[in-house]
Formats: sequence, C-alpha cells, structure tokens
Amino acid sequence: MRGDRGQVTALSSTNEIERIRTAYADRERRLPADRYSVKSAHILFAQQQRGRALRRLFIDENLFPLAGKAILDVGCGDGQQLLDLVSWGALRADLAGIDLFDARVDRAKTRLGDRTVDGGSAPDLRVGDASSLPWPDDTFDIVHQNTVFTSILDSTMRRAIATEVVRVLKPDGVFVWYDFSFDNPQNPDVRGIGAREVRSLLPDCTVRLRRVTLAPPIARRLVPLSWIGSLLLERLTVFNTHYLGAIRKR
Repeated sequence: MRGDRGQVTALSSTNEIERIRTAYADRERRLPADRYSVKSAHILFAQQQRGRALRRLFIDENLFPLAGKAILDVGCGDGQQLLDLVSWGALRADLAGIDLFDARVDRAKTRLGDRTVDGGSAPDLRVGDASSLPWPDDTFDIVHQNTVFTSILDSTMRRAIATEVVRVLKPDGVFVWYDFSFDNPQNPDVRGIGAREVRSLLPDCTVRLRRVTLAPPIARRLVPLSWIGSLLLERLTVFNTHYLGAIRKR
C-alpha cells in the first residue's frame, strides 16, 4: 500500500507540475513584462508594506541577525527575495533556493552568483519540485515561501510540499509564510488558502498568522490618489488579502 500511495503522489505531482508550467507560460504571454514594475505606485506600495511587515515578523521571531543562518526560498524565482535578505545581512553562501523554471533559476544565478562557478561563496540555487526537496533533514533556520502554495491546485502536492518544508527545517527554525487567502476570480489557475487550511497543512506546527497587503484592486485605485489613505485602510486589515505567518515545529 505504501508503494501505491507513493506512485499516486508522484503522478499527482507530475500532472500538477505540467499544469503549472502551462499556466505560467500562458500568463507570461498575456501579461505585459512590466506588470509588476515599481513604476506603478500600487506595486511599490505593496512591496514596501510587505517588507515592513516581514521585518516586524523577523524581529518578533528573533531572527536577526541573519548572518550565519541557513535560509531556503521555496519558489525563489529570479532571486529577488534572496537579494532582499542579503541587504538585511544574510550571507550569500548561506542561502538556497528552488524553482520549477530553469530560466528563473538562471536569472537568480546571474544576480546572486552561481555555486558551480563561484564555489561556496554563492547561494545553492536549484531547478526542481518542492514536493521533493534535495536537502537533508534539519538543514535550514528559515524557510520562506511567497505565493507558492496558492499556485498549486492539487491538495496532495500542497501537503507534500508542506511536509518537505517541515522536514528540512531545523527544530528551532521558522517557516515564513506569505500567501493570499481569497480566490482570484480573474485567475482560475490559483486558489486562496485560509487560516484553517494553513494549519491543516502543518498539523505538527504552531502557526501564527496576521492579515497584510491591501487588496490589489483597491490599492490600484487608491494608492495613486492617497498614499496615507491607503496606509490607514491597510491598517484596518478588513480589506487585506494575504496572510503573513511564522510557523514553528512543536
């Protein structure tokens, strides 16, 4: 039976990976290249507010200083989050990242360094599937994910990735979660994850979540008119669409 379950999980992951690849390729064809450029005021606002909230979480969880801490970014993309952590004091040699897309990992290596070229002074960046992470148990002090889980519609794969994250996290490590909690009616290729589901994915962990990020449709209209008004509205949290969380093993 265990072998049958493993085969089902592998098949489920393979099918879901192909769906994700197709969805992202279609999205890149349809959307303008500067869709998320900070030349748009609401994009800059969202990035700065997320950075402030993440800094607060790192302080509350006693994660500073970052130097000497092993950090993994699941779904690292072109390495922007890892670059941000370097600017906060993390050492490149202590960083790792994994992403499904070769081109994104190649861009991340261009920006952060390539371990195969620069040796141990560069991050460990790999192309791969996060439902089978290529690192040993208890490797990382911090594991981070930014809107990865909501891009996965298959519940089996979601749970497999959550299990892998917990496996590679050190006993006193922190899984930093940032993802949206509502479905996007304009994007059927993603599905929001509420607080109950986050906790069900991580049953042997303590989960602390807070609502952040003013709803993008509101921010798109309000931020160019009133930055202060947007700050005040976000502080109410009722119109916020994402959860930022600190998750620890029990």
